[in-house]
Amino acid sequence: MNNKLPSTSRSLPIALIRAREAVMAPVRSMLAASGLTEQQWRVLRVLDECGPQDTTDVAERASLLLPSLSRILRTMSDKGLITRTQHSTDRRRQTLAITAQGLDVIEQNREEAAAIAVAIKARLGDENYEALLDLLELVTEEHKPPPSA
Repeated sequence: MNNKLPSTSRSLPIALIRAREAVMAPVRSMLAASGLTEQQWRVLRVLDECGPQDTTDVAERASLLLPSLSRILRTMSDKGLITRTQHSTDRRRQTLAITAQGLDVIEQNREEAAAIAVAIKARLGDENYEALLDLLELVTEEHKPPPSA
C-alpha cells in the first residue's frame, strides 16, 4: 500500500479550492456592486430558477448548511429580497420566495453573470466544460442528501 501523499500541485482538495477561487473571483466582483454575498446570490438564483421552496430544499440546492442559511435568510428578508412564509401546520417549516426586488437584482446581474460563465466555458472549451461538470457530479454524488419528501 502506497501511503505517500500526492504533491500539493496534484492534490484534489487543493486543486478544487484553487479552481473555486478562480471561478468565484469575478462573481464576487460582480456582486460587490449589488451588496450581495455569493451565498445570497446562490439563494436568489435557486428561488429564481425553481420558484418558492422549503428552506431545506434551498439549502441543498444552494449548497448551504441550514444554520448558515437561517442567518442569510434573515438578512435577505430585511433587504426585501425574499419572503418567508411559515407552514400552516408545521411551525418549524418555512417556504421561501423571491420578491420583485430580488428578481431585479437577478436581472441587473444576469448579463454579467452570463458573460462570466461564457468566459469560463471559452477558456475550457465546450467539451471540457461539460466533462468537468460531469466529473464534479461524480465526486459529489456519494455525498448528496436524499431528496426531501
